[in-house]
Amino acid sequence: MTTKYLKKKINELTQGTSSNSAKLDTEISESLHPNHFTVCKVVRHGFPFEPTAMAYDPVQNILAIGTKNGSLRIFGQPGVDCHERHDSDVAIIQIMFLINEGALVTVCADNSLNMWNLRQKRPAILHSLKFNKEIITYCHIPFQSKWFYIGTERGNIHIANIETFTLSGYVINWNKAIELSRKTLPGPVIHLSDCPTDQNKLLIGFESGTAVIWDLRTKAAENRFNGAQPIRSISWHFEGRQFMCSHTDGSLSCWDIKSPSKPISVTYPHGKVAVKGGKPVDPCAPIMKVEWKSAKLGEPYVIFSGGLCQEKGGTGTPCVTIIQGKNTTVLEMEYPVIDFVSLCETPWPSAENQDPHAILVLLNNDLVVIDLMSPGYPCFENPYPMDLHESPVTCVQYFADCPADLIPVLYSAGSNSSRKKTSYSKKNWPIKGGQWGTGGSSDQEIIITGHADGSLKFWDASQVTLQVLYKLKTAKVFERGKQHKSLDGDEEPYAVQKITMCPDSRILLVAGASGHLLLYRFSKLEASCEITSLEISIVYEVEDPDTPETELPPMPTPNSLKRNTSTLSAESTAGLSNNVPPPAAPPSPNPSTGAHKPSTSSGEGMRDGVPNLKVKSGLQKYTMGYQPDLCCQLLWTEGEPPPLVTCLQINSFYGLIAFGTVNGLVIVDYIQKTCLLHMGTPNLYGSADPYQRTPRSPKKPKVPQSLGDIVEQLTDSERSRQATGAVAAAEQPNGICVSPTGNNSKKMKSVTDGKLTRSKSQTSSRRVTKTQSNPCDTGANGDRDKDSADASGVGGIFSGLLSQSRSTFSLFGSQDRSESSFTQSRSSSMSSLDRESKEGVQSLYFVESYARKTDPITSPCLWVGTTLGSTLVIVLSLPPPGDQRISQPVFVSPSGTVLCMKGTILNIAFLNSNGGLISASTEAWKDMNYEQKEGEREKKKPSMPPRVPRISPSASTEMADRQFAVITSEKESKVISLPSQTCAYRAKIAESSYVVKADVISMPNKELCLACYIANGHVVIYSLPSLRLLLDYDFVPLTDLRVGRTFQFSAHGKALYQCSPTEIQRLTVCAEHSNSLHDMLGDLFIPCTTPEAPSRGFFKNLFSVSSGSLDRQELFGENSGKPSRSIAKHVPGTAGMEAVKAQSQTVGGEIARTKLELIKRGEKLSETEKRTSEMMQNAESFASAANELMKKQKNKKWYQL
Repeated sequence: MTTKYLKKKINELTQGTSSNSAKLDTEISESLHPNHFTVCKVVRHGFPFEPTAMAYDPVQNILAIGTKNGSLRIFGQPGVDCHERHDSDVAIIQIMFLINEGALVTVCADNSLNMWNLRQKRPAILHSLKFNKEIITYCHIPFQSKWFYIGTERGNIHIANIETFTLSGYVINWNKAIELSRKTLPGPVIHLSDCPTDQNKLLIGFESGTAVIWDLRTKAAENRFNGAQPIRSISWHFEGRQFMCSHTDGSLSCWDIKSPSKPISVTYPHGKVAVKGGKPVDPCAPIMKVEWKSAKLGEPYVIFSGGLCQEKGGTGTPCVTIIQGKNTTVLEMEYPVIDFVSLCETPWPSAENQDPHAILVLLNNDLVVIDLMSPGYPCFENPYPMDLHESPVTCVQYFADCPADLIPVLYSAGSNSSRKKTSYSKKNWPIKGGQWGTGGSSDQEIIITGHADGSLKFWDASQVTLQVLYKLKTAKVFERGKQHKSLDGDEEPYAVQKITMCPDSRILLVAGASGHLLLYRFSKLEASCEITSLEISIVYEVEDPDTPETELPPMPTPNSLKRNTSTLSAESTAGLSNNVPPPAAPPSPNPSTGAHKPSTSSGEGMRDGVPNLKVKSGLQKYTMGYQPDLCCQLLWTEGEPPPLVTCLQINSFYGLIAFGTVNGLVIVDYIQKTCLLHMGTPNLYGSADPYQRTPRSPKKPKVPQSLGDIVEQLTDSERSRQATGAVAAAEQPNGICVSPTGNNSKKMKSVTDGKLTRSKSQTSSRRVTKTQSNPCDTGANGDRDKDSADASGVGGIFSGLLSQSRSTFSLFGSQDRSESSFTQSRSSSMSSLDRESKEGVQSLYFVESYARKTDPITSPCLWVGTTLGSTLVIVLSLPPPGDQRISQPVFVSPSGTVLCMKGTILNIAFLNSNGGLISASTEAWKDMNYEQKEGEREKKKPSMPPRVPRISPSASTEMADRQFAVITSEKESKVISLPSQTCAYRAKIAESSYVVKADVISMPNKELCLACYIANGHVVIYSLPSLRLLLDYDFVPLTDLRVGRTFQFSAHGKALYQCSPTEIQRLTVCAEHSNSLHDMLGDLFIPCTTPEAPSRGFFKNLFSVSSGSLDRQELFGENSGKPSRSIAKHVPGTAGMEAVKAQSQTVGGEIARTKLELIKRGEKLSETEKRTSEMMQNAESFASAANELMKKQKNKKWYQL
């Protein structure tokens, strides 16, 4: 019997393939080629994650920040932002600018020094110097010097040439720097600097507390200063006679270079000293850095970080202290201080008028700039998008092709709602270096970030920099309560998990961590409204799928198939089928068969039938912008939390929203505010289920470990388990709902008493439906015999609707049936649900399509992709637009079509017969609050454009395929011809790995392609519909789950992902955009004149400590000897083609300018030569005339003249 069945199916499929192939139209021309694609990073947004170092160029006015993972961010004026990183993930411990020379040096934790060229769009490493035997602790580059100093952990100081990046033979050994009587090592070098007025003197600071002034010419220590406490930093006075040290005990010591025996003063700025000159009563935090800056008018500034009194075992409050004369100002910081730099008017350390005007303070999670010129030292408002992580980012959505009017209205709403902060400084942002790029994108791009506190931020991403447009707080919809926690037990119940938006209608859909979903409408007017709330529960029998061994569907066995069929009301069933009326059986009073149980919401008892959050009741006032219109909440069920939302889909043309969970599907009509369907995923199959499921006892849910991974566990299978017990095992949910509004019913407000209604189906399973909208008059059926479950009552309707399509498995669905049984053992949150968990919904798509093979015309459908690789089609029956759309019900019914693939279904898209994308129809935006009377919202009739004509075959093209469905799973992608449901093209994307993100995107030439990001780090591009491989690029491996869950493809080949908790990386897969990136990026280096050195008066020169200028080349050059080759190794830089191109362009420009100068010089020389010859001729003429005159007057007497 099985053999005959197999042969019959194979023959049918073979005949179907050939016949359908003959009816296919001509081949669709594809213009995309591999040279159209490349993967290139565009720009990185946000605050550098885990910063470790900072430097500032006071002439170029640019800022550099290094991080723990080797990233280097360089900031100029707003709009100038560059990100580069080292080849290895090593921490940057120090950054030094070559001031006004277009270069900087980074010191890394792997004991390497790297020279970066900033004279090009993309900075690159020119030279590297890797130390082998010693650990680098501190470096110093003197201003306008070609040599720099390198201090090590052993206390030695090496000297290297900046141009060649090679060591000098001049070495300062630690045993020569310290006193001969000292028997212990001085410790690591923590400071190096030359005297502001004498370049011959080098100040060396050791961690142990010793400071040494080294004479470079004599190669000997001039003075030694032994402090009582370890040193953290040193700063010179501008006159070069004194210096100040900061210590670990919170003290500042001031030393005179002529009096090394003891310090001039030792002070504890924040310590309470009982005896003058003694130690403070309470211990103080270490002062990590101090700067001593001069002021032309007034006392000098002493600026330092740390030093506050701390409790026992504490670390002290992070702060920056500013002391000027007798005025002391303490600025407490929110995060630990990493470093700070004072911004001065001149780069010369010997200037008398350094006059610091601002302080850059790098915190662990923020960048603060303090205005020293304004009273009270206010902060500047940061123009960079560094508050991206103000609350932890939990999800990201990217729209690269928005309507032109969307960004202005969002900006207007954000400006109107945000309060003006007067505490900011009124001066201009001090970091003003660099220059904007000449090119830019013409696309209107928006990035939406969801955060752990329930807030959303809308960012304008049309240019290089991000600009915040609008901020929305979803937590305002709910009442605050101490008991509110997220489903994983953390203290962030409002955390945003999923975001989707319809840019045309401006409808926003947000899913949160407490099983709630909010729908927002955009309005330009303030409004007071009451939020409609729908409370939904998905309860069904826990089953494990037993996937078939063969690729062919099993023979249907109605008597043994135990399906969780649905229960419909009489009115709803009449709309579904006029031929099969449902029986109305009275509910059984037996509790075990689905009798009503009261809801329990007490903190001590088991929670059942209640949501995790409580929506605010009554009228609420909302400002211009996004205003909540509907709230859907999944309910607790017998102590089990609501399932997590895994995907969202909205269609403003249909007026419907759909969202999938880890165990089911929900469809809601947001126009009539009713739930149309809330069903467990196994129930969506009906009798067409390809899996044989066996009831199992439920397991306890796993508790996530931290809030930081709240979205990383979106597909956690254990989270979706439902209540245990015999009642839960015996009861089942309703399958299908229709909108309860009859033809003559009126729109009602949500004022129900919240009664809990339960309805029972043939297998005595139950469904809990608690809704605050106009509820469904759901009927209940009595117990049926299990053997006739598929042919009795309302369950018979459900099975009858599917029985017509029981054999409509597609060609590829039947061939790949065994592939859907693919088991995955990985523990990644991006993987499919574990086999022991229930089947979830992972992707959704509203479209006008062919639901069945036999459909002659298209109809509104919802395509559903599950975690087991199944694609289901649900047919939507919508009333005509206008009044009928409000008054008549919407019907939802399964089509019976099941398409199976290998792995979780990640994306579903549709192409027309010409290869163009069939996008979901949308409705134009209309302000629902535009017409108001006396503050009451007047409900408007939603006007929809005429529905798109359905595609119907003509006599000549009858049953020809008119559409292509592009379905992509974790393992493969297939192009399905519709309505024949034959597999036209197929591509295996990942065999040893799995696809994390897939999407059908458009390129700038309007051509379509399939873009996939694979867990092994590859980005692959396929043509459509032929699925030819166009690009396979090794980009970034999925080492961080944050990358996988936030990776987003968008229009025109653009994409982004969250590369760290505080940063977002934008990229492009389009070669055209990559080629124009050079013009879009700004310039970091702008040639300018270095300020002149400060002039010194006669008496200052007379009494100066300077001993003349220092010839460092003579001291450190070849005359110093050859360095040891074992100390460090020179590594040539990898500047890349851009550096070569920039250098060639620079050389070409120099040659052209030289030629022009030579031509001008030649012209001037020729002109000079001509004038010289004329002058010689005139001189000769004058000489001859004078000679003749002399001869003529030679013999005459004086009286004859």
